[in-house]
Amino acid sequence: MRVIGAGFPRTGTTSLKAALERLLGAPCYHMRELFGRPDDAAVWRDAYAGVMPDWHRFLGEYAAGVDWPVSWFWRELSAAQPDALVLLSRRESPERWYRSMDQTVLEGARRLTLGDFAGARPPLVARGTPEQARAKEEMMRAMFGGAFDDPFDRDKVIAAYERHLAEVRATVPAHRLLEWQPADGWQPLCAALGLPVPDEPFPHENTAADMRDRINDLGTR
Repeated sequence: MRVIGAGFPRTGTTSLKAALERLLGAPCYHMRELFGRPDDAAVWRDAYAGVMPDWHRFLGEYAAGVDWPVSWFWRELSAAQPDALVLLSRRESPERWYRSMDQTVLEGARRLTLGDFAGARPPLVARGTPEQARAKEEMMRAMFGGAFDDPFDRDKVIAAYERHLAEVRATVPAHRLLEWQPADGWQPLCAALGLPVPDEPFPHENTAADMRDRINDLGTR
């Protein structure tokens, strides 16, 4: 992998996926991959429990990875891929990030916490065999539970986000780390990767409205 994303969701990761695939000419792993690779959920679930996969074999076809669950394992992946760029995506402010999270990702986390999927089971959980659905739900519970002590508490969620940013900054050597915001576009990515800037607009995908639609999807698509 040439790029390991370390940013939380709702930091432009869907746009980054499209941009990195354009730049690197190879797939970029993102939470969306679980729609087409439902068996991956069990691998990620086990990783959350401390049983790590062979990262080179598991993600061998990917040139990059962003968003959870990849970014949760930025330490392990950056150790396994010592030449990769660590990309810390973030928003302009913690408050702006929280506003984007509040009605999207956190809505899913709250439903998991309450065990309430009545009429609104997210497709990421609902689709697949019963075993795959169970693995996805267990993975998501571990992911959200590890990230947020209480997804209903705004201050705790923002504090978790800020701790994460500080931890990555304190851990990754400066020559390997790139901080990036959605407004930054192509230039910082291309400079860090030594690639020319494409003559096309930077992709801006996955608005909050798009994300809410997927969370409320019943899994029938």
